[in-house]
Amino acid sequence: MTLPTLKTGSLRANGLDFHYLEAGEGPLALCLHGFPDSPMTWRHILPALAAAGYRAVAPYMRGYAPTEVPSTPAYDGSVLASDANALHQALGGKEDAVLIGHDWGALAAYGAALMDPVRWRRCVTLSVPPLPVFGQVAFDYAQIKRSFYFWFFQMKIAPAAVAANDLAFIDGIWADWSPGYDAREDLAYVKRCLGASENLAAALGYYWANISPQTFGIVVDPQPALAQPLLYLHGSRDGCIALSEKVVQAVPAYGASGSKAAIIANAGHFLTLEQPGPVTAQILDFIGQPGQ
Repeated sequence: MTLPTLKTGSLRANGLDFHYLEAGEGPLALCLHGFPDSPMTWRHILPALAAAGYRAVAPYMRGYAPTEVPSTPAYDGSVLASDANALHQALGGKEDAVLIGHDWGALAAYGAALMDPVRWRRCVTLSVPPLPVFGQVAFDYAQIKRSFYFWFFQMKIAPAAVAANDLAFIDGIWADWSPGYDAREDLAYVKRCLGASENLAAALGYYWANISPQTFGIVVDPQPALAQPLLYLHGSRDGCIALSEKVVQAVPAYGASGSKAAIIANAGHFLTLEQPGPVTAQILDFIGQPGQ
């Protein structure tokens, strides 16, 4: 299903040709997806942001077709953050823009907001908390099992194994991370983004660049608080990262005054799709109408 309210566009930012979905007019609301996903993960959220008075834009992240694959692999966190800020500039964003990120998009959002805080009025992140908060659970045995793919992706066989049988590995990831959710429509979108070997290598490149065995210790490093108020949302049934209410409520310390966090009931990792109503309500209540 392609919603009629969503338009497509393309532009050049940070040295790459980015393609994107968008809806509405007004201050920029930039929505960044994660792995293994596509901008269609925002298909319920974009029209709601547009109706609230925002220009909601969801790019295909670097390396996800049809966005360009960089000629030299470059996927570390600072590059992802720079992408977000470059997109802000290329889209004509101003200081009233809001930044919304899920999964890898959340990590890009934290970095972008810290790197150039005057661009973003408020930030919303979903499913991946600030790394020091993740560090509270990262080395629990149960979470180590959930995070198996971090280490599996470091193996030379990983690209072939993930690609096998029409990307069946990704089918399994969605089933594990959002149990009970019928992801067939979403998986079709994802596989269009990652079906080519160069695009799949790009998506795995995020893990090669940022979560190698040598660098995984960053999850316990200090992280400064954002200059903006931060809203963090986490699914109660997230099979990727399981966080208690106590851990989730540690997130607001990494944002400015007015930061909030909430667990979304009956949602897994892909909560914008599983519970779009409650997620949209939380986001709109937090970012407010343009000009507020």
